[in-house]
Amino acid sequence: MTTTSSKVHPEHLNRLAIVYIRQSSLAQVRFHRESTERQYALQEKALGLGWAPEQIQVIDEDLGISGSGRSQRLGFQNLVAQVSLGEVGAIFGLEISRLARSSADLLRLLELCGLFNTIVVDEDGIYDLRDFNDRLILGFKGTMSEAELHFLRARLIGGKKNKAQKGELRFPLPVGFVYDANAQTVLDPDEEVQTAIHNVFRAFRTTGSAYGVVRFFAQNGLRFPKRAYGGAWAGQLVWGTLNHSRVLGVLYNPAYAGAYVFGRYRDQKRVNPQGLFIHHTVLLPREEWEVFIPDHHPGYITWEEYERNLKQLHSNRTNLEKSGPAREGTALLQGLVICGKCGRRMSVRYTNNGGISPHYECKGRWEHGRRATCTSVPALKIDQAISERLLQAIRPAELELALQVMDKLLHEEDEADKGWKLSLERAQYKADRAERQYQQVEPENRLVARSLEARWNEKLTQMAQLQEQYTQYVARRSWRPTEHDKMEILSLAKELPRIWSKPSTTPKDRKRILRLLIEDVTIFAEPRNPDVRLGLRWRNQHCEELWVRKPLPADMATKHSPETAELIRRLAETMTDQQIATHLNESGMRTPDGRLFTVDSIQWIRHVYRIRGYASLHRGLTVKEVAERFHVSPGVVYYWLNRGILTAEKVAPGWPWDIHLDEQKELELRERIQKSGHLN
Repeated sequence: MTTTSSKVHPEHLNRLAIVYIRQSSLAQVRFHRESTERQYALQEKALGLGWAPEQIQVIDEDLGISGSGRSQRLGFQNLVAQVSLGEVGAIFGLEISRLARSSADLLRLLELCGLFNTIVVDEDGIYDLRDFNDRLILGFKGTMSEAELHFLRARLIGGKKNKAQKGELRFPLPVGFVYDANAQTVLDPDEEVQTAIHNVFRAFRTTGSAYGVVRFFAQNGLRFPKRAYGGAWAGQLVWGTLNHSRVLGVLYNPAYAGAYVFGRYRDQKRVNPQGLFIHHTVLLPREEWEVFIPDHHPGYITWEEYERNLKQLHSNRTNLEKSGPAREGTALLQGLVICGKCGRRMSVRYTNNGGISPHYECKGRWEHGRRATCTSVPALKIDQAISERLLQAIRPAELELALQVMDKLLHEEDEADKGWKLSLERAQYKADRAERQYQQVEPENRLVARSLEARWNEKLTQMAQLQEQYTQYVARRSWRPTEHDKMEILSLAKELPRIWSKPSTTPKDRKRILRLLIEDVTIFAEPRNPDVRLGLRWRNQHCEELWVRKPLPADMATKHSPETAELIRRLAETMTDQQIATHLNESGMRTPDGRLFTVDSIQWIRHVYRIRGYASLHRGLTVKEVAERFHVSPGVVYYWLNRGILTAEKVAPGWPWDIHLDEQKELELRERIQKSGHLN
């Protein structure tokens, strides 16, 4: 067998000797100094094997870092890099677990050592990784080191979980709770702390959002406590500003509902773009909690309120395909509108300066690479239609009729329930009868007893199945209002219209009322069709259909109809603009925006539709028009005007001549042209 000293060759001595030092935690570095000193003493062993002092390098950057592979060890990475460059002749470690507790990390290092002829030295000997036996021994040592860490962790975690199952495992309590002398969890005796916690839950009930709680504390100048852990301030309360993350921490923590919970979080790995493992914690769903003990200690809220808070926080999320929370915008159906083309939730877009004109818009087609939205409709008409339908549905007369219909349906359910109970009674009778038959059989008659026992078990199974089906049926039954509930519903119906139209009622309050009764509204709209079809779905899953006419665009809304233009065209033949405006106003006609007709509006209509006015229809001819009619030059027409052959007038000095011709004058001029030969 090869001796230990013979494994060290000159090629090893010509390269570096690295002494790798590691302790798993800072507590071990502080209190287990003997282990650290023994690791530093490996430098003497390197000197004894022949390495020069300047060739010995100590890597102690990983003191206080675990070697399980879950943490980033810069010193170990530096060691692997130098081995890969062929710069290391030997690696010194107190034991193989000092290098790594993870087989993956250790095997990677050992493979590189065998490739670049680097030996490994520990207290037991020297290992040449090119030798099979040495590789086998180090492999076993690495596996046992990892297994040892697993056994230690399993024992520690097992004891921890066993204590948690009994609700006795102590861990840092959230602010608002303390341990008493008997190690029991109780409310913090500090009244200021209790008031701060109560204010968080009270503000959340009022505002319905975590940011609303933050705003409440900020507006009232309130502070929130925080308990320090570790250091000189351990256990002390520090008062500061409440932020959003602290509010979520309080609302999500079941301890405030009096529950003892262990195992709410799980550590998971993921690989970053650099190929390194990153550890992060994830919140587990309630069914995966390892320990859950309700009513373990006094709480600030009930468990029912805790579940309502979680449901409210979930509905407040805006990154899901759902309605989302009620916000301050004027669009009442924000979050409740669904596109009738693609089925996606429609968003709200506010237009005009100041954001006063909301539109419901679907961007589903944008996400599929197209250049147009599925549907975009103004929100005002739709909100008005839904609001009117809501107020109509909750009128006392409507609700009384709905309650009567509900009583009729409940009576039908009672008849069906009677049938279920009779079936259960029959199944119970058969099971009891089978039991009596089994009890009366002689014990010696084993074959008969076995047959009767099987029949009894069969009847019990059938009865259990029927009972389970009945339980599911009962869970699906409608809500049954009491007489007190009916009185409250009718009184609310009388008050709601007044509350809805009250100026102090904000759009956010109206949205919350809508969400109590309406599930969603589906919009079917075509770009060139003014009619919009609305599919209204109530909370009880009843559906109905409404029709709304879209408001015309601004340019179309102020545009006069062709019928009005044609009427003005006929009136212009015999009336001036002032007369036309007076006639239309006296007839009860108005402009599209509801105003009276004026001279300016009549002139604008004539300009747009190219309608000639009364003056242009009855004016004379110009010099140019007369010259063109008789095929003469303009100079001849001026000659006629100077000689008085033609009569004309000017509206104002400098204006063109307005020449009037009748049939007799036109015949005279044509005879004169023929005689004189004045042709152009």
